Formats: sequence, C-alpha cells, structure tokens
Amino acid sequence: MASSRADLDGNSIKPMTICMIGAGGFIGSHLCEKLMAETPHKVLAVDVYNDKINHLLEPSSSPWAERIQFHRINIKNDSRLEGLIRMADLTINLAAICTPADYNTRPLDTIYSNFIDALPVVKYCSENSKRLIHFSTCEVYGKTVGCFLPKDSPLRQEPANYVLSEDTSPCIFGPIEKQRWSYACAKQLIERLIYAEGAENGLEFTIVRPFNWIGPRMDFIPGIDGPSEGVPRVLACFSNNLLRGEPLKLVDGGESQRTFVYIKDAIEAVLLMIENPARANGHIFNVGNPNNEVTVRQLAEMMTQVYTKVSGEPALASPTIDISSKEFYGEGYDDSDKRIPDMTIINRQLGWNPKTSLWDLLESTLTYQHRTYAEAVKKSTSVPVSS
Repeated sequence: MASSRADLDGNSIKPMTICMIGAGGFIGSHLCEKLMAETPHKVLAVDVYNDKINHLLEPSSSPWAERIQFHRINIKNDSRLEGLIRMADLTINLAAICTPADYNTRPLDTIYSNFIDALPVVKYCSENSKRLIHFSTCEVYGKTVGCFLPKDSPLRQEPANYVLSEDTSPCIFGPIEKQRWSYACAKQLIERLIYAEGAENGLEFTIVRPFNWIGPRMDFIPGIDGPSEGVPRVLACFSNNLLRGEPLKLVDGGESQRTFVYIKDAIEAVLLMIENPARANGHIFNVGNPNNEVTVRQLAEMMTQVYTKVSGEPALASPTIDISSKEFYGEGYDDSDKRIPDMTIINRQLGWNPKTSLWDLLESTLTYQHRTYAEAVKKSTSVPVSS
C-alpha cells in the first residue's frame, strides 16, 4: 500500500470509511481486495454472505484486519443499516437481483430488490449528507434504436443507433407483458430517484452502469459455488456447461451482441470514482470495453477454445446447441440485439480506459473456475459414502 496517495488533481487522498452494501458478492469481493491491498480506507462490509471475502476477514493477524468489518445484515428489514451509513464517509450500494433468468420468473422479487430495498439506502445517505455510489446496469438502456431497423438497413451502421451514451441515449423497454424488463425498469427508476435527490436535496452521488463485468468469482456454478437450482448469467452458464462436458446452449441462435470487460479493469474505474469525488459526483458512468464485442455465439466458440487450452480436454464434437428463449427463460423474455458503451464521459472525467482483451479475461476466469470445480469434485469424492 502506498504511503501517500494523490487524486487526479494532485490533492492528497485522506483515509475514509466506506459502507459497502453487497460486499460479499462478485464485484464487492474484488473491490474489497483492491481497497485492502492498495489504500488506507476502512470498509464496513454489509451482506448476508461472506464466502467470497472470507479470505480478507481471516486471519485476524492480516495487515488489514483493523480496516474491514463484516456486518451480516439483510437490508430489507435491519435497522442497523442507517447507523452504519452514518458512520461512513461514503456508501456503495451493490445489492441487487441481477440474473436474467429471474427477471420473468421472479419479477416481484426483482422489482423489490432493485427499487424498494434500495430506497432506504438513498434516503439515509440524503438525510445524513453522505455520498453515494450506486450500482445500476447497462440494462437501463433497454433496446437500442438500431434493433428496430431492418437487418439490412445501412442505418444500422450509424453509431448513434446502437452506441449508448449516458446523457443522450433513450431508454426503450418492451411491453409490460415482457417481464424481462422488470429489472431494467426498477433500476432506471432508482436512478431517477437518486438524480432527483441530488437536484432537490443536494445528495452527492455517482451512478455506475456496468457492461458485463467478467472475472474469477463471478456469478455461480450451480451446485459448486452456488445453489443447485437456478440459471446464472451467460458466461457462468457457458462455464458450467464446459466444466460438465455439456453443449453450450445458444438462446435464439446466440445472435445478440455484447461487450465484456475484465473485473480488475472495472475495479480500477470504481477506485477512481471513490477517490475523485470532485470529478465523479453528479455523473453517470458507463463502465465497459467496446473493443471486446462479440455475438453470444462467438463468445461460446471462444470460450470452448480457451477451455480446451486451460483444461487440456478436447472440445465436444457438437459444442453448442440452439434453444428458444421461451424454453430457456420462460414466458415474458425479450432482449436487445446490441449494446455498445460510449466511453466519452468516464474517459473525460477520470481518464479511464479498459486494457484486458476478451481472450485474456476469459482465460483468467476459466482457469479459476476449472480449478474451483476440480477442487469441489475432489472434495466430494473424498467423502466416504455410508452403506
């Protein structure tokens, strides 16, 4: 950890206390690691699970032991939350239901988690004059203008029709019966509430819109580091299939296009937001990597190649199968064909650009998941079975 740190304007950065809600998740665990290893800041880690940060909490003799405290709190109904926010200089809210398979099968839970449960956090920050960094999603953009154009239209090549800008792009959702948009709608509404608190009551805020952050510990592999039931997001779905020697399922042919950014690159951006409030307050930031754009089919093909390298196992003769969105996600699914983040604002305000290629981030992620899976299988087979 550097003895003295300066922000982007050359000012000395003072140690702060951060209340991190959702600290035990994928993003939170990587952010906690970064803060412990490279800064003097203290973290009040709030979550219902601590598996992914347990290595930071134990042993008590670790160099950062006095700078991270775990508070097992469900923010739905725990009065201790306001006290922790009052103790902190900054609150970071990462808590969410953010798995597409849940959007149409658990729409009420999705809406409550991403809007209703976030309301007290915003209220406490505003009433106590505490700064807030709120994690939203690229899903708030919904469908791009380009996806309504004929597939052979030359207008599809116009960046304005598919490159998504924080302050100019419209947010276009499908009809109400397409409950896939329950998540995006809830996330957009809490963004609007935060923005209104800033405008009317002076709340200092930053909103983060992640575009598919990928890396070790992301999401879950069913039955290994997460529940046996449930469907994780696309990369973890594909990882699960690869680990179990199953074909990768391409929803509606895998034609949708997405960009992917390495978690360690993205965490660098978040640290810049934390330590440069004068440049980050009042802004919404896309955080993604436009250079890592692929179709879901191309992602499946690349992951198959990377996994063959990482594991030494040959690829299946038929590595992918097509499946309909209705069969995979159930009724109410809808999608956007393409999402590219405009990086103008974050580059101007924070000077941030992603570095890691798609191949390299997939190799890092699959290496971790292959090792985790092998260890879990070894552990399960070493347990004697009673007759």
